[in-house]
Amino acid sequence: MPRQISIPFVEMHNPAQLPPQAGASSRENLRERILSFVLDDPQSSLPFSSRLAREQGWTHAYAGRVSFEYRRFLVLLTEAEHPVTPSEAVDHAWHLHLLYTRSYWVELCQKTLGRELHHEPTRGGAEEGAKFVDWYSKTLSTYQRIFQEPAPAEIWPSPAERFQEAGMNRWVDVGRFYLVPKPSFVWSWLRKAKIQ
Repeated sequence: MPRQISIPFVEMHNPAQLPPQAGASSRENLRERILSFVLDDPQSSLPFSSRLAREQGWTHAYAGRVSFEYRRFLVLLTEAEHPVTPSEAVDHAWHLHLLYTRSYWVELCQKTLGRELHHEPTRGGAEEGAKFVDWYSKTLSTYQRIFQEPAPAEIWPSPAERFQEAGMNRWVDVGRFYLVPKPSFVWSWLRKAKIQ
C-alpha cells in the first residue's frame, strides 16, 4: 500500500486507505457528515475560523470559505479514485486543524471518517514535485465532477499558480518584523529563475 507523503504545502492520501463504503447512500451519508463537521467550538473565545483568519491575515469571511473548502477536500479524499492534493489555502486549514488534536483525531478521524488521516513530510525532489502537480490537476477535475461546479479559483488556483512559489513561504512574527512586498519586477525575475 502506498505511503502517505507530502511536499511543502502539498499532501496526498490514497483513498483506498479509507474504509470502504457500502454504496451510494453510505457515500452520501459520509459526505453529509463531513460537510456538516463543526470546526468552530461555540464555547471558544478564539474559534478555529477566527484563529485561521488571524494566523493567515485573512478576513473572517475568507477563512470561513476556506474552512468549507477544507471539508470539501475531505470529501474528495473519500470519493476520488486517485490521490488528491489540497490548495495552499486548504492546506493551511488542514495544518491548523491538526493542532486541535481532539477535534482532528477523535471527532474527525475516528468518529466521522472511521480512519486516521496523517500529514507527513516530503521525500523531496523534482520527480515528487511533478507528481504532485499532476495530482493537483486531477484533484481540480474531480472537484468539478463530484461537486458539479468548478473549484473557486480564489481558493483553488490553477496548478501553475499553485506551485509557482512552493517552498518560498515562511512563518513570520509580524509583531517583530515589518512585511514589505517586493516590487513586481523582483517577483517576475524569481519566477523566471525558478522555471529555468
